[in-house]
Amino acid sequence: MTKFTMTGALLASTLLSVPAFAQDVTLTIESWRNDDLAIWQEKIIPAFEAANPGIKVQFTPSAPAEYNAVLNSKLDAGSAGDLITCRPFDASLALYEAGHLADVSDLEGMANFSPVAKSGWSTDDGSAQFCVPMASVIHGFIYNKDAFNELGIEEPKTEAEFFAALDKIKEDGSYTPMAMGTNDQWEAATMGYNNIGPNYWKGEEGRLALIAGEQKLTDEPWVAPYRQLAKWGAYLGDGYEAQTYPDSQNIFTLGRAAIYPAGSWEISGFNNLADFEMGAFAPPVANAGDECYISDHTDIAIGMNAKTENAEAAKTFLNWVGSAEFASLYANALPGFFSLSDHEVAMEDPLAQEFVSWRSECNSSIRSTYQILSRGTPNLENETWNASVAVIRGNETPEEAGARLQEGLASWYAPQQ
Repeated sequence: MTKFTMTGALLASTLLSVPAFAQDVTLTIESWRNDDLAIWQEKIIPAFEAANPGIKVQFTPSAPAEYNAVLNSKLDAGSAGDLITCRPFDASLALYEAGHLADVSDLEGMANFSPVAKSGWSTDDGSAQFCVPMASVIHGFIYNKDAFNELGIEEPKTEAEFFAALDKIKEDGSYTPMAMGTNDQWEAATMGYNNIGPNYWKGEEGRLALIAGEQKLTDEPWVAPYRQLAKWGAYLGDGYEAQTYPDSQNIFTLGRAAIYPAGSWEISGFNNLADFEMGAFAPPVANAGDECYISDHTDIAIGMNAKTENAEAAKTFLNWVGSAEFASLYANALPGFFSLSDHEVAMEDPLAQEFVSWRSECNSSIRSTYQILSRGTPNLENETWNASVAVIRGNETPEEAGARLQEGLASWYAPQQ
């Protein structure tokens, strides 16, 4: 009898804490992530609706390449959904400045995110946040455990161990040491320069110093990663210059390469394609015992249409996105997309757990070019792509690359002039 009474009291308390809606409210979510439609429909939305009777949710994604244009057209026409999935930095900042996204700084759920986690969806001065962070992706290296076991290679912790492993794989000849091409360019910067770079420029310390004009791209911490990249070409296999991103994925998952410079977004796809056990290691540090840094890049968030007619229901959903329940649901439904909240999330996928474990060992940072520094012409992000490729191919020295990028940035960015 006591147990029944307690259960009833708890149920009554729960019902009283849920906002009452006179009739069912339906929220519509705009997104570019059309690949995870089933996850929203089968896991995320049912969990929210169960906890929030009276609010229904529809997930209505667009094709990724068309999302920005489609969303802007809907916003201009007043037909956009109540909730807007937000890409990081300038595209979403422009929506906020145009009055399309509401300021969500005061939502209770925002208290669960650090300034770094919120940086992708904050104004430049950090005074306002316009989207609730959902997930980040982490950079590192995925490797073929069978290949490592065959060759007696341990996970490298230092740069010397990293190149010793590459040399051993190359000498054996059974595997391409690393699967990465330079045809599509972005991989060389994203899985190359911005993967290993934070260890050199000390993550947020260097990134913020570059934004402030206190460091330059010709300084040693920014040139040094190119020196490492200049050595990579010898290990990427024949024809890497014409090798595309899908080519690299196939070479690795077919078991023909031992190491893949990676982003954690590869985990789900690789799990489905590779028939060997995989491991992962963080970007090696220069010397044993050095402090380590990882690129833990803000990737996706969700905000509220400033003109929604269902603001209270939308806020209820956004607060739930900041909850421990959502963090666990999303991170485990999409292994490799990690919660940005302060909640402890137990990862079910072992490879995803390996990536996220680096957060407790290393300092997190975001890609150096994404905030503020790519707003002008030449665009520093795109310039970093071609500089990384040129250095790997031996068409440009690390020093020449740094000088060219610095000249381009200083041509339009006042703090670097």
